[in-house]
Amino acid sequence: MTPLALYIHWPFCLAKCPYCDFNSHVRAGVDIDLWQAALLADLAHEAALTPGRRLGSIFFGGGTPSLMPPALVARLIKAAAQHWAFDPAIEITLEANPSSVEAANFAALAGAGINRVSLGLQALDDQTLHFLGRLHNAAEGLAALDVAQRHFARVTFDLIYARPGQTPAMWAAELGRALAFGTGHLSLYQLTIEPGTRFATLVREGTLTPMDDDAAADLFAQTREMTDAAGLPAYEVSNHARAGQESRHNLTYWRYGDYAGIGPGAHGRRLGQATVRHRKPENWLAAIDRAGHGLAETRTLGPGEQASEALLMGLRLREGIDPAAIAARFGFAPDSLIDAAKARFYSDLGLIDQTPDRLTVTPQGMPLLDALLGELVPAALVTA
Repeated sequence: MTPLALYIHWPFCLAKCPYCDFNSHVRAGVDIDLWQAALLADLAHEAALTPGRRLGSIFFGGGTPSLMPPALVARLIKAAAQHWAFDPAIEITLEANPSSVEAANFAALAGAGINRVSLGLQALDDQTLHFLGRLHNAAEGLAALDVAQRHFARVTFDLIYARPGQTPAMWAAELGRALAFGTGHLSLYQLTIEPGTRFATLVREGTLTPMDDDAAADLFAQTREMTDAAGLPAYEVSNHARAGQESRHNLTYWRYGDYAGIGPGAHGRRLGQATVRHRKPENWLAAIDRAGHGLAETRTLGPGEQASEALLMGLRLREGIDPAAIAARFGFAPDSLIDAAKARFYSDLGLIDQTPDRLTVTPQGMPLLDALLGELVPAALVTA
């Protein structure tokens, strides 16, 4: 059985970024002892449901988990090791804001067991950082990157591109600079206007105009060309890595492995079930106090829904999928999961590659991925 992945959600931030639709909350204070007890209880509940599993990765996400005291991070890692056997090459990632205050904890976080850090740089100039609502400036971000590279074996950072007014020349200069820092992994996301965010309000009011799709597609192609040339090819739509530096935790998601999610709003998928925790921190804490865990919903997934999700997730990857293997895994006929006529059509257009045992989306098809998925994966599969 493939290793289990563990996601731990820390929901607190110092401020809410205008593009962010993650489950993040600003609070005046946090009772660390209370939160430690609650997270340990939620963790124990998931462990009791997955006995004997080997843990391949832990991911501290948020929110801003670098605001967690290193002692709390260490306690959660220790508890996970008591519940599950650790893979010898376990990857333990923590998302961090690149402020000087949080960077000062990097040595302690490494000592706690974190061996991979993901920095939310988002941009490399002060004007853009202000536009994105970030609390750090460019110099502070680069200083934090330097500290991270000294303390962690593996470092990745995020950038947001396809911003209003950004030209190919501007993005080439910024991305070229980012590649020169020498990290083994980069996450490069196009700015997306998510419902319910401050940016969505500004778009509705007419004070913010997103980049049009054609211009964004040009920047996407430029990103692929530059990262390929630098030896960090895209292994997923927005993620780029040197060989062996891919995020093992996220690959568990995309390869449709099992993962447990604890903390407010955390999602999980294990043992053929989808789980979701209470989203609001106070509601999650109340559920822990009432039931001993933070689960709001546990839903059994039908074989069709699981097969559909495995297809949709796997086609995000450069490696693509083996449709027959997915069909066998969920009890379907080998050729039943992909619309064969449409697959031939899009193959002729150069948007997908198809061999007897592999289906991949080409670089030309990746900008159209959402539309392709809707065409290739039969809608009726979900209800099967």
